[in-house]
Amino acid sequence: MKFFIDTANLDQIKEAEALGVLDGVTTNPSLMAKEGITGHDNILKHYIDICEAVEGDVSAEVISTDLEGMIREGEALAALHPQIVVKIPMIEDGVKALKYFADQGIKTNCTLVFSVGQALLAAKAGATYVSPFIGRLDDVSTDGLDLIEDIRLIYDNYGFETQILAASVRHTMHVINCAKIGADVMTGPLSSIKGLLNHPLTDIGLAKFLADFKKGN
Repeated sequence: MKFFIDTANLDQIKEAEALGVLDGVTTNPSLMAKEGITGHDNILKHYIDICEAVEGDVSAEVISTDLEGMIREGEALAALHPQIVVKIPMIEDGVKALKYFADQGIKTNCTLVFSVGQALLAAKAGATYVSPFIGRLDDVSTDGLDLIEDIRLIYDNYGFETQILAASVRHTMHVINCAKIGADVMTGPLSSIKGLLNHPLTDIGLAKFLADFKKGN
């Protein structure tokens, strides 16, 4: 399973990259604004900065909701850097845009997916990634992991090459459970990745090893 980090914070991206397990980055206008990055030119520059900080795909989101606008923005984003993946919303014109970009050889990430039907359309249109938002489904008392499982079944049934990118991951158990059911990628905060490091028995065992070493020296 690939590990992506969902942020626009360069320090967190560099920390995850230094850990040696990072495969890419996802971000969006809300995450950009959270870091105080506003204005078209500043946002584009920041996408380039992110690409230079990490190896792997970097999802950059269009803000248009019409086909012509999505194509115009998407082509400009893809031209910024070879690592850019154009992030397209799951709407009718978005599906058309996915097909257009697939025919042009431009990678895409279909975002804001909340149903199996939406994921099926994205795969049929040739999306590189599909992003089911499991945390947001959990927020409305629906098990987001069930959606990942159903998409995995359908994609495997028909040999779709679209990668399942589990988005809106909130914590470490989301990561573990997504790995169990076969998500290709997970994207979440740095804490969800670093949380995999932690176990009290590791801390206890290391403390004992160090204490015993000191006794003999």
